[in-house]
Amino acid sequence: MNKKIISTGAILGAIAIILGAFGAHALKKVLDVEQLSTFETGVKYQMYHALFLLFVGTSVLVSEKAKKAIYYLVITGTVFFSGSIYLLATNDLTSFDFKVIGFVTPIGGFLLIMAWIWLFFDLFKKKS
Repeated sequence: MNKKIISTGAILGAIAIILGAFGAHALKKVLDVEQLSTFETGVKYQMYHALFLLFVGTSVLVSEKAKKAIYYLVITGTVFFSGSIYLLATNDLTSFDFKVIGFVTPIGGFLLIMAWIWLFFDLFKKKS
């Protein structure tokens, strides 16, 4: 499981860098300041959670059960949160109205929060 978590963290991190560069260069020309800022928020949260997965995957302090739960919460949360933010920020560039999927953004945020809370409780219940 550790290799899977670390690999996923590395892939999410690489994609965040690619999307950040894409936003800074290509999208800068077609999005307004607010849309670009929104897109960058998605990139930041994706990178934060890529790093979070790297920590979880390399930590001996986190139980295997917690690692598995955190992994799935972070993957789903990142897709819902950052993914929907990318689509909403670039909504004006397509003919499809992505505002209909806006409800998944807070669900994704909730899942990301749950991953951090799961980590906290897993560490809290361990005896020093």
